[in-house]
Amino acid sequence: MDIKIKKGAVSGEKSDAAVFMLFEGEKPAGALSKIDGAQGGVISRAIASGEFTGKPGETALFHLASKTGPERIILAGLGRREKFSPDSLMRAAGAAAGLAGKTALKEISAYPAPPEGISLHQFASLTAQGMLLALYNFDRFKKAESDRKVKSLTLPASDRAAEIELKKGAAEGRIIADSVNFAKDMINAPANEMTPSVMAARAKAAARDVGLKLKILEADDCKRLGMGAFLGVAMGSKQPPKFIVLEYNGAKPVDRRQGPYVIIGKGITFDSGGISIKPSEGMEKMKYDMAGAGAVIAAIRCAAALKLPVNLVAIAPCTENMPGGAALKPGDMVRAMNGKTIEIISTDAEGRLVLADALCYAARYKPRAVIDIATLTGACVIALGDSAIGLMGNDRGLIGEVIRAGEAANERAWELPMWDEYLDAMKGDVTDLKNVGGRKAATVTAGKFLQEFVDYPWAHLDIAGTAWEEKGRPYCPKGATAIGVRLIVEFLKRKG
Repeated sequence: MDIKIKKGAVSGEKSDAAVFMLFEGEKPAGALSKIDGAQGGVISRAIASGEFTGKPGETALFHLASKTGPERIILAGLGRREKFSPDSLMRAAGAAAGLAGKTALKEISAYPAPPEGISLHQFASLTAQGMLLALYNFDRFKKAESDRKVKSLTLPASDRAAEIELKKGAAEGRIIADSVNFAKDMINAPANEMTPSVMAARAKAAARDVGLKLKILEADDCKRLGMGAFLGVAMGSKQPPKFIVLEYNGAKPVDRRQGPYVIIGKGITFDSGGISIKPSEGMEKMKYDMAGAGAVIAAIRCAAALKLPVNLVAIAPCTENMPGGAALKPGDMVRAMNGKTIEIISTDAEGRLVLADALCYAARYKPRAVIDIATLTGACVIALGDSAIGLMGNDRGLIGEVIRAGEAANERAWELPMWDEYLDAMKGDVTDLKNVGGRKAATVTAGKFLQEFVDYPWAHLDIAGTAWEEKGRPYCPKGATAIGVRLIVEFLKRKG
């Protein structure tokens, strides 16, 4: 979808539909009131009768009897004014774009009337994000692509200053949305089309597009570094593992003496469970077990495209977890990069193994802080459902910053306890650690396991319950959510 900024009034902009966002329980005002009056009060009557209430995500379509300007009006609900948040605007924009797509409208406009506390820049960014994310459709492997695609969005500007702000905001919104959709394309792809080698190729494309430094460690490189945990998971697959490292140096000269921020994403491109094989029902979804890796590759791509003034490293340890003849067996032992030994209780607890070596590798950068993101535990789904990310870490300041960034991006994280007692469940009988500590507090004990491989400020995000959308929401169609991209970008924007 193209986004255009034009001087003029929305009532004079020729389009298939003009989008207006309205708070619940409020009457048309400004330009919408004028259009309503010219149309005999059809919008006011629909509101008075309860046909349109303005509830979050609600939409209504009105045909206009006019030869100039928009042919239709789309109303989108913002919910109650006192409960407004940036997400309310994204949700309304996404719902409006979704209705436009279903109605096969090609060209739409949106009246820029930011609610209190929202600048024109933010309005354009949030509207662009909401609409571009809502219109995402993974149809690469379908013979016929959908023709119900909105081709353009026009934002009318009242003057030159407004035009500048809207252009900047729309450009930012497009970069963020395109990065989220870049991750979604990886996560939604079938596992035979998104192998570790293809992940590496996508990382290479991202590096080329925005000027990142790329390093891909092959199996022999990882062996020389002592990554026994990561390579242990890879042993059962014919697909070669790829340990992907991307670097972006955007910090101001005065800040370059400090270490970079490091983001790490679990990259299991297909998780069969290994020898501890998963039930067949639903196993096809295990293609999205690399959602963390997809998120960090997309996030560093976004940071570079936005030219954020930070130094950033993204690490994506990618492999399949398969039950081949050489696969790890329950009872086997692996040695991580920091020398700690791990007894394998379940080969289906593989994510923490690949992350262990990635966390060790991150230490060589002397990082200011590290955030890892992973579809790690089914227990997190039981604890928090599909509405919140499980958050653990060892630094109060960092945890607070992640929570605030998640609130701003509506990718909310809920902190879980990390008391020392939880580590007892992960102590091995014949090794330093074991990779499973039982069903009790399984999300937290996995976090405690990871903490054994860090010696820097660190936060862990368990996205097992939030990485996949089953039904579809206003700006998140069914399938991969690419959660974590906008949270990380928001976190980094606050560091610039």
